[in-house]
Amino acid sequence: MTSGVVEAEIEPAPDAVRTLFARYEAMAEIVPVTEAALALQQRYIQAGVVTTKSFDDALHVALATVSACNLIVSWNFKHLVHFDKIPKYNAVNTLNGYGSIGIFSPLEVIDYGNEA
Repeated sequence: MTSGVVEAEIEPAPDAVRTLFARYEAMAEIVPVTEAALALQQRYIQAGVVTTKSFDDALHVALATVSACNLIVSWNFKHLVHFDKIPKYNAVNTLNGYGSIGIFSPLEVIDYGNEA
């Protein structure tokens, strides 16, 4: 799954990144921005998980949560893949009737084959 928010963030990226994203985007479900996601985004901000400066980061998590994704993969170590932020996002999710979501860096989800 991906969203228009990711598409907008990829726009200024180097050609190689945009090409790779376009290849995977063709196979992905594009998640629409819904009222439920916008409401959850605001709850993250109200709870102090992130500030309004991280509006899009909160929307990423809200879209994934509302869409019942199992995890988010991100290079954003300041506002998403952060030991202090992940439990706070999930606390807000729980208070609002949603399940928890895993948030990981790409290095944590790469399959290295049969290595032990």
